[in-house]
Amino acid sequence: MGNTIELLAPAKDAAVAIAAIQCGADAVYLGAPQFSARQAAGNPIDDIRRVIELAHPYHVRVYAALNTLLYDNELPIAEQMIRDLYATGIDGLILQDMGLLELDLPPLSLIASTQADNATPEKVRFLESVGFSRVILARELSLDQIRDIRRAVSVELECFIHGALCVCASGKCSLSYALGGRSGNRGQCAQPCRKSYSLRDSGGNTLVESRFLLSIRDLNLSDRLEDLIDAGVTSFKIEGRLKDAAYVANIVGFYRQKLDAILSARGLRKSSSGRVQLNFVPDPAKTFNRGFTDYDLSGRSHAFGSIDTPKSIGEYLGKVARVEKGAFTLDTAAELHNGDGLCFFDESNNLTGTVVNGVEGRLIRPRQIAGIRPGMAIYRNYDHAFTKQLESDPARRTIPVTLRLSDTTNGLALTIRDEDGHSATVEHKRPNTPAQKPDTAHDRLAEQLQKLGNTIFESSGCSIDCDPVPFLPVSAVNQLRRSVVEALQAFREQNRPTLLCRIPLADPTCPYPEKHLSYRDHVLNEKAHSFFVRHGVETIESAAESGLDLTGRLVMTTKYCLRQQLGLCGGPGQSSSAEPLLLIDEDGNQLRVEFRCGDCGMEIFLDK
Repeated sequence: MGNTIELLAPAKDAAVAIAAIQCGADAVYLGAPQFSARQAAGNPIDDIRRVIELAHPYHVRVYAALNTLLYDNELPIAEQMIRDLYATGIDGLILQDMGLLELDLPPLSLIASTQADNATPEKVRFLESVGFSRVILARELSLDQIRDIRRAVSVELECFIHGALCVCASGKCSLSYALGGRSGNRGQCAQPCRKSYSLRDSGGNTLVESRFLLSIRDLNLSDRLEDLIDAGVTSFKIEGRLKDAAYVANIVGFYRQKLDAILSARGLRKSSSGRVQLNFVPDPAKTFNRGFTDYDLSGRSHAFGSIDTPKSIGEYLGKVARVEKGAFTLDTAAELHNGDGLCFFDESNNLTGTVVNGVEGRLIRPRQIAGIRPGMAIYRNYDHAFTKQLESDPARRTIPVTLRLSDTTNGLALTIRDEDGHSATVEHKRPNTPAQKPDTAHDRLAEQLQKLGNTIFESSGCSIDCDPVPFLPVSAVNQLRRSVVEALQAFREQNRPTLLCRIPLADPTCPYPEKHLSYRDHVLNEKAHSFFVRHGVETIESAAESGLDLTGRLVMTTKYCLRQQLGLCGGPGQSSSAEPLLLIDEDGNQLRVEFRCGDCGMEIFLDK
């Protein structure tokens, strides 16, 4: 991508993709018809083609996610699907299962999913060697680890900057499959990390009762974008392929503004074209969030849990100053509207909520007043007016162009040039008739030539360099304008930047960094088995999804530490190991938690 930076947005469907593009995304990623890591967010081929047709004129890329583990009988289906996606003009394919590399794939740019456990320089270097154009980094990496990877490889690096976080190390979670047979690596995660758990010590003493102990806050790296650019990241990814259009529009708009200011100051460019005019003021707190964390990017804290609720708390409004019959006031001024959703933590510290029925100055009348008391913090988790604006008309995106009408030996020429330096010229080969009123004709010509309202272009200037100023019928001017716009669109498509495609593989026999693979390395089909054997792996245990009993086995590794979250950690000067604890879920499932003191983090085993 050279000196360009990509803002990459999620899309659960075509409508969300369109909102992302209009609000400034440089690229969008959406689920293939089958086999994506969000099973509920698959998209028909025709819808993907429609998104591509809208995206490509802006040089916005479209990536398809086909990033689950596959059984042997699914590989032929996946192979045909990839060919169908290639025919749509898709810009890249996100995948996890290395068995796909053994198929007869079309020359598509391959992107290694974060589910492939892309956490070390050795692993990323291997992926680069076998043909990946881009690697999506594991979410739990620190800035120093990202720098180490960048120094070791030349492949493009993509990282998550916003959205929900998996508490488990990327691609290493088997908890959902272990507890109920629904595998996250098959796009079916039941989100057991968002469940309520009780915490006990080995003596059976309850330390914490019924809290969401594995739920963590949402990622927000908006203040660390420059650090990530310096570390070598070129694609900034927003999580959320199950989120609605309002959420995606808000978050894309927010990061578009942040990145534009950074790129301008640094002399860098975004990877797509166009100027975005937002019809709202973006604010991440106004759409779904569990509170925010930088996920320990600089290694400073591990207390980033959202243990009181896994639900959205929204934006903090203030504390209750006074409660009277059927109404309350806040200690700060807050603009509220009928239909706004409010939430708060009750006396048992459980999240509950209500809806605004009326506002009289600073007096707020909720649908239910029960549970609201003085001193309580109030949050708005649904801003009715803000959401309606996002859903109706969030933004307008156009590509600035300049136009120039000039004399030629045979008549006139109209030249159009866009912000990327692309240009096209169309000639009007007819004898010129001088206008009887040159000044009036000049202004009318300029006005008519700049009528680009039904295109993706917007004029930022028009010059009439003709002597004398010619007379042209409106129909001739319109035809000249339409012809030059079509010529520019065609030229832009011919010169649309594409991801580097590394197929055929650069090195089909380079050694894999590990010699022995366990069920946590996710080898589920014979093609994947053959792939790793060819790359020097000596022993391979089948993936958990082959039907393994995971009782007693490791099902989750985290950088998150419950002892630190709960204030039970003595710090680095204390013992280098801590006694295991037990997590008991709502259904009585028991998980043994062992602590990685020193490195910080946890390993969680299915106890029974």
